[in-house]
Amino acid sequence: MVCHLNFRIILAALFWSLAGAAFAQAPPAPPGPAPAPPAAPLPNAAPMPLTVMVVDVQALLQNSKAAKMVRGQIEQKRNEYTKEISHQEEGLRAERDALQRQQSSMSADALNQKGREFQQKVNDLERNVQGKRQALEKSNGEALSKIQEQMLKIIADIAKDRKANLVFQRADLVLFDQSFDVTDEVLQKLDELMPTLTVDFAVPPPVPTPTPAAAAAQPTAPAPAKPKKK
Repeated sequence: MVCHLNFRIILAALFWSLAGAAFAQAPPAPPGPAPAPPAAPLPNAAPMPLTVMVVDVQALLQNSKAAKMVRGQIEQKRNEYTKEISHQEEGLRAERDALQRQQSSMSADALNQKGREFQQKVNDLERNVQGKRQALEKSNGEALSKIQEQMLKIIADIAKDRKANLVFQRADLVLFDQSFDVTDEVLQKLDELMPTLTVDFAVPPPVPTPTPAAAAAQPTAPAPAKPKKK
């Protein structure tokens, strides 16, 4: 997840001009004191100095304590889902094998009905897998957003202390002075402020129970060919 932080550089400039007015010709006035010489114009205000910082956001999301903890929790939950899905797949394979053994003793209508029921279970498993994957992605994204939010606050504080008015992400640069890089400083403060982070796992959506009409509309799984009698 790439995150950009842009600070607007404000350049203040002063502009002024001398305005004159045209007056109608009048009779000469009595001689008076000589007019004072015009004041010297003020110099233009100097532009604000440019102070740059560079941050490796990807390194922070890879190496911070909170990010490592998030990855560990996501991986553990993924393994739990994998075992659950594998167990369901084994059950479907066993049911398929049993259906193949029984097809020779079943009527065509009964075989079609069993095929539709089996296909529905396969579809339900596919939706279950997709729902779990989406729930994991959502949980991971929300956890990383919390890390990024804290990270941006730290970067803003460091920029304020250094009077930096422009911050670049390391991935956007080809070559730069390493003295501009504040990644290690951000990482240290990030680990101090967010040493741990518990993932709030989203609940996968339940697989909808098909109505009898919808189940009947499911395409019948092709039945294995009956073995030929010798």
